[in-house]
Amino acid sequence: MSSKTRRKPTDIPKTETPPAAPEARSRLAYALASVLLLIPCNWQPRIEAGDLSSHVYNAWLAQLIGKGQAPGLAIARQTTNILFDLVLGGLMRLAGPGAAERIAVSLCVLTFAWGAFAFVSVVAGRRAWHMLPAIAMLAYGWVYHMGFFNFYWSLGMCFGALALLWNPTPRRMAAAVALLALAYLTHALPVAWTLGVLLYRWLARRATPRQQLYQMGAAALAIFAVRMVLGSLMFTRWVPAQIILAAGVDQISVFDGKYAFPLVGLLMIWVLLLLGCPVRRVLTGIPFQVCVLTAFAIFTLPLGVLLPGYKHLLSFIPHRMSLALAICLCAVLAGGRVRRFQHYLAAAVALVFFGFLFRDEMVLNDVERQMAEVVERLPAGQRVINGVASPDLRIDPLTHMIDRVCVGRCYSYANYEPSTAQFRVRATAENPIVVSVYEDSFAMQSGSYVVKLGDVPLYEVMYSPSTQLFLRSLAPGTACGVTYWDPL
Repeated sequence: MSSKTRRKPTDIPKTETPPAAPEARSRLAYALASVLLLIPCNWQPRIEAGDLSSHVYNAWLAQLIGKGQAPGLAIARQTTNILFDLVLGGLMRLAGPGAAERIAVSLCVLTFAWGAFAFVSVVAGRRAWHMLPAIAMLAYGWVYHMGFFNFYWSLGMCFGALALLWNPTPRRMAAAVALLALAYLTHALPVAWTLGVLLYRWLARRATPRQQLYQMGAAALAIFAVRMVLGSLMFTRWVPAQIILAAGVDQISVFDGKYAFPLVGLLMIWVLLLLGCPVRRVLTGIPFQVCVLTAFAIFTLPLGVLLPGYKHLLSFIPHRMSLALAICLCAVLAGGRVRRFQHYLAAAVALVFFGFLFRDEMVLNDVERQMAEVVERLPAGQRVINGVASPDLRIDPLTHMIDRVCVGRCYSYANYEPSTAQFRVRATAENPIVVSVYEDSFAMQSGSYVVKLGDVPLYEVMYSPSTQLFLRSLAPGTACGVTYWDPL
């Protein structure tokens, strides 16, 4: 090339833009993915997520307690199962209940999704962008829609800690310890599982393949021993049907039968990923061993445990832990070969899943709007209970709907949190705001409670096919009752 045609670096025309650096493209990808991840918790006027309504209601009660306006209620000191409620309460004081729940839930979703993504990527040995649709579906699955946000947020932090400790350095270890401390404040169960995973991996890396088999057997025996000890020391509940949770894919089954389509789609994605992996190496690897032991624990450990000091079971333990298992399965399968059509399949399955969610949450928003309109007819400060349920749905979205409806206008008299001693808002005596005994709360929710003289005036939201939602006043000696409605 002659000197006349040779172009020096400084001769690049100003109109040409050099390609973006990989770091800049990566930051842009994370930012765009974060925006997409947050759409489902911001696409409706209200976030429909079961227990979230109760969390919002009790954050409002905590404000009343602080002002001395809630006799018979108190704020208890506890070290776990509190961080989401503390953050929600703080945001509520600054921005009001609507903005507070949206910000708090968005923070939980981003923590869970990127914590899971980091763990999956570290195990796979590459950034697992192809697994992000599956992670997004799991992030908005059963645990999210049950509203178990302390557990959910804690699990996301624990996945972040596992990602840091998979290939530890002193700096990563310090960051992981801080994450695990925050996770314990949020919920202790994911932290206990994480410590077990770390201990097992530390031992397995020092063992031969044959010794790892013996180690798996010993770990399974230890899990079974924990089951027996728990059963001998406290009340527990176990059902054989827990075995269907030992695959993790149940997280995609949210409300009704139509979610079988994305559930089968996720299974297809996993099978195709397995076919693209060196199967023998995958099935003999430590991450797969962690999956097997987690699945065994889901089947073996109790469905619920009555912990000392609690007045209600710590329940749905295997249902919660199936989310941890599903992310671990994503990590095991993420390292294999991925063909182009698999990206399209994952996107299609995710679109179907989120399309179902959008439609269902739109319907539930309309139900909550109707409930709010009915309750607004009452004078302020009345006691109200919900007599509408959807027992045929996998998640009953109506059970706690009255809680958020009552914020700032009435009292959700059957709210379960203060009477269980599991949360920071506690009922210390009989009071005009909420029942102080959990058995009464459960009886009201199930329609078997007989109204006492001290409960009135008490109103109940009911359903009829002709008028849909309506209010009735309950007299002493009347059974509260329950009506069934499947709005989906």
